[in-house]
Amino acid sequence: MTRRALITGITGQDGSYLAEFLLQKGYEVHGIVRRASHEQLQRLVDILPRIQLHQADLLDETSLFRVLHKTDPQEVYNLAAQSFVPISWTQPLFTGEITGLGVLRMLEAVRQHNDRVRFFQASSSEMFGQATEEPQTETTSLSPRSPYGSAKAFGHFITINYRESYDMFAVSGILFNHESPRRGFDFVSRKITRAVARIKLGQQTKVQLGNLEAYRDWGYAADYVEAMWLMLNAEGPEDYVVATGKKHSVRELAEIAFSHVGLDWEDHVEIDSQLCRPAEVCALRGNSNRIRTRLGWEPRVTFEALIHMMVDADLATLASGKI
Repeated sequence: MTRRALITGITGQDGSYLAEFLLQKGYEVHGIVRRASHEQLQRLVDILPRIQLHQADLLDETSLFRVLHKTDPQEVYNLAAQSFVPISWTQPLFTGEITGLGVLRMLEAVRQHNDRVRFFQASSSEMFGQATEEPQTETTSLSPRSPYGSAKAFGHFITINYRESYDMFAVSGILFNHESPRRGFDFVSRKITRAVARIKLGQQTKVQLGNLEAYRDWGYAADYVEAMWLMLNAEGPEDYVVATGKKHSVRELAEIAFSHVGLDWEDHVEIDSQLCRPAEVCALRGNSNRIRTRLGWEPRVTFEALIHMMVDADLATLASGKI
């Protein structure tokens, strides 16, 4: 029997990679889109004829019930969120509604529809904030430093609560930063790689960045969606850290990106203090030993290869005149 999966946030970076991955596995793939995202299907262009999209919203539980009833999936992947950390300070209530309470609405809709459905929640390393230990594991205390991290922490704990209270197969993947050529332009990784491409092509000369000494554990998004699938197809429900175990600074990211096209990053980077967060998270690095040993997951793409991939993709796209 063909398995059916329902993905919230299917138009995003992770959702598009996950949809492709599941199609390769022979799944029937359904995705939830908000009305505003109907015009934002660029990441899905190549697979649109092979997937089914349904209009619903994590703010509207009734619409979630309707889609679950119509699609009757065996697996639900909740990837939808207001996921840009800086915006969470200017839109904290919206972030809380979507990124936090949206998880609860989805879980409750799944429970009432069919509590045997397997549910994946995309948790975030931003929940650790000023982490009490390094690297961070599944048992590291959470200390979020942003409305986004706080909302993700709620979503994480409510997923655990539903698993323990209703015996649901509900799991959270604690995803550390993961990037790709499909990353949104606002995120620092893509902001840098796109600026590098534009500077190389003579379309701009400088790029403004904030804290160059922020360290993150950066991986490749296509690797991380495989971890999501492995978690939902394990023998039992368990939360896992998904990370490379290596951290790099924003400064290092910029240096690698610029040097890839033969440029010196110091000639083109300007510091704008207004781009620094009100409460900074200095360093995050994950320990993914649990998922490596129990489920056999491994990150395949190195940090340097990832940045080169993103720069090359932005160069090709800009040279073609598409963006």
